[in-house]
Amino acid sequence: MVNIPKTKKSYCKGKTCKKHTLHKVTQYKTGKASLYAQGKRRYDRKQGGYGGQTKPVFHKKAKTTKKIVLRLQCQACKQVSQHPIKRCKHFEIGGDRKGKSASLF
Repeated sequence: MVNIPKTKKSYCKGKTCKKHTLHKVTQYKTGKASLYAQGKRRYDRKQGGYGGQTKPVFHKKAKTTKKIVLRLQCQACKQVSQHPIKRCKHFEIGGDRKGKSASLF
């Protein structure tokens, strides 16, 4: 299980900063798919009418997890950067820290 603190000191590439500053950490999420994107319009037009499924549907899924992408927002200039980390099944931001004595008992 991966536990990341809510704030992190990281390098800011913004025009005003260009130094290590405090960043707010959130998890990247995919935006809602648009109905008006060119590929979606083309797909909907092709699917209309008779003939069933026109494009191949992918079934050979191999991965069980996704790579976690952290969204880092600079607290000074609000510049946003993304930082991918390794794969994990359980991920949380700002959870309880594990102390040294917790592993003994």
